[in-house]
Amino acid sequence: MSRDTYTEFVNTSVGKRLTKALGLPQPARLRRHRPGEAVVRGPVVVVGTSSASDEIAALLLGWGLDVRRHVEPRERVSAVIACFDAVTTPADLSETVLGLGRVLKQVGPSGRVITLYRRPETAVDPAVRAARKGVEGLTRSVAHEMRAGATANGLILAEDLDVAAPSVAGGLRFLLSGRSAFVSGQLLTVDSVNGTLPQDWDRPLQGQVAVVTGAARGIGASIAEVLHRDGARIIAVDVPAAGEQLAATANRVAGTALQLDITAEDAGERILSHARQHHGRLDIVVHNAGITRDKLLGNMDAGRWDSVIAVNIEAQLRMNRALLADELFNRPEGSSGPRIVSLASTSGIAGNRGQTNYAASKAGVIGMVAATSAQLEARHGTINAVAPGFIETEMTARMPFATREVARRLNSLNQGGRPVDVAESVAYLASPAAGGTSGLTLRVCGQNLIGA
Repeated sequence: MSRDTYTEFVNTSVGKRLTKALGLPQPARLRRHRPGEAVVRGPVVVVGTSSASDEIAALLLGWGLDVRRHVEPRERVSAVIACFDAVTTPADLSETVLGLGRVLKQVGPSGRVITLYRRPETAVDPAVRAARKGVEGLTRSVAHEMRAGATANGLILAEDLDVAAPSVAGGLRFLLSGRSAFVSGQLLTVDSVNGTLPQDWDRPLQGQVAVVTGAARGIGASIAEVLHRDGARIIAVDVPAAGEQLAATANRVAGTALQLDITAEDAGERILSHARQHHGRLDIVVHNAGITRDKLLGNMDAGRWDSVIAVNIEAQLRMNRALLADELFNRPEGSSGPRIVSLASTSGIAGNRGQTNYAASKAGVIGMVAATSAQLEARHGTINAVAPGFIETEMTARMPFATREVARRLNSLNQGGRPVDVAESVAYLASPAAGGTSGLTLRVCGQNLIGA
């Protein structure tokens, strides 16, 4: 992973003065999760007059946070939660929006703004849908206005979902915490009452078994490490050629290693057999393995196209069929159910020059996740995707300097993300507290300027 020397320079006293005088980007050091730390470090302001705002305030108080309805001028706050759940027409937005605006300048470094509202798509009345979509637009716009590593995201609730549902608390805690450091301008949907809250928020995956493909290095290794930190036992999977690095990852997380080509017809069955033999259960599968074979479409050949499709999407489809057909991956009724998390990409959302094969495969992942959600719901489980933007990896370190620098600054946080940022979002979506969210693709891109 290459060093971002510009961000390091900006965060020195001389660098801050110089770059500010020149009007250059001001990337901040982001607050990332550390086990045992508080969700946020200062006051949390709840804006809005709905009954949901009272329930949210009570929830936060139960976490021992300093919850306010009003703050003194110039007082720094760590987060603002703006509740728009009761809006019925665009005119209803005004009071809460202006209340949010009055406190926005007081949000401190790596602070959080979260809007809470109901699903626009379920509203039949045009005025209600317009108001809810308005919240979506203002949320994304506020995210562009945040400074010093602060973020803004939306938490969308199903029409009749009780604010007290466990997954609402889970989503709120994720967005408030350092786990969402590189998530901004995104909308996290909670559709059902499914999900359970952990006894220990630092060990939400305690006792569970997780498979991570492509675990030998980079993002996959980081996912394995974060899932292990959160309590899971790890099965690290990668191709035989990466056997030495795979063994190193498995050793770091006290897990087991499985050398496997995921494009093999029996890949799913072999994963199940390994899990049954070594762990006796399987709760989480993370489809991280992927390849790129970039070429302009006019120069594309069958080998480049077919290999990317085979690894990045066809293998996942085949393995999912095997997993969902086996009782090992199906929990008894009343439990949190199985979890599948797939790695998509912002290239699959907005496209990328020279990546027609990669973009097609990652857009396919997004479609697969949405379509498979109903099958997981019947098993009390979930399937979601994480779409990284520019993440600092060995691959991006090989990019030309100028190209890499431009890519780093093309998001609202003005920097590249780290593999751990992707891993944190995967770990949240794999947790029991995310049981009300399924079929979602969550971007981890710092609000990249491409795509939605």
